[in-house]
Amino acid sequence: MRLLFLAVLRRHTGNAVTAQRVRDHLEAAGHVCILKDAFDFENPSEISNFIKAENLEAAVALHLYRGGRLLQGNGIPFGIIFGGTDLNEDVNQGDKNKVMGKVLEEARFAVAFTESMKEMAQRQWVDPIFTREVKAKVKRTPGVRLIREMAQEDLHAVMKNCFAVVNSSVSEGMSAAILEAMDLEVPVLARNIPGNSAVVKHEVTGLLFSDPQEFVHLAKRLVSDPALEKKIVANGREYVRKYHSWQEERQTYRQLVRTLERNSGD
Repeated sequence: MRLLFLAVLRRHTGNAVTAQRVRDHLEAAGHVCILKDAFDFENPSEISNFIKAENLEAAVALHLYRGGRLLQGNGIPFGIIFGGTDLNEDVNQGDKNKVMGKVLEEARFAVAFTESMKEMAQRQWVDPIFTREVKAKVKRTPGVRLIREMAQEDLHAVMKNCFAVVNSSVSEGMSAAILEAMDLEVPVLARNIPGNSAVVKHEVTGLLFSDPQEFVHLAKRLVSDPALEKKIVANGREYVRKYHSWQEERQTYRQLVRTLERNSGD
């Protein structure tokens, strides 16, 4: 395979040494590896022209921002090797952070040299491999659509036209989506975890499931039992209006702030 390897190749730097070492590994495996300095290219368009001219099939970039951003949208598969400053410095700059997240979404793999670097990356961005797997499965599944973020008003309009709202989180504090569904009179199917079961009482304000098989069983039951649907919708609406009133919440916060005002004068 003909590979492009992008790195920052300033002499006598750690990145340059690492790039040479990794190139040796790739060439020892029988690949043709063209090592280029990321600073030799101004933008992805120049990289695209180079890829075509050299008939390159894939790429690797050392440094998520400096190298990775140049490979986006060029039509060849690529992987990323974290450099260090990308996770230690660039991650703290908003624009660069956003770009690096997009690069990871497109990358086929990402290499971290230490567990701490891996953990830093995981804290910052969604697992790109998992994201691709979800998107691929959605494309293969009839009747399932993956929808991007939308304004709350639009989301509520969509929810009102749904048969049920499903919460499959592995952990929750208090799910706003569940409370919104109840207020909109939409049945709730939620994973039986502490945060959800604190809000959803099984067969009273919603339905709780513990595994995929139970979810399927309860979903079919909800479809075939209009009386159950009517009961949990009514109870869910009443629960929200009784225990999650925004007027009472507003008043509570006002009172709490007043205690701060009183304490500041002590």
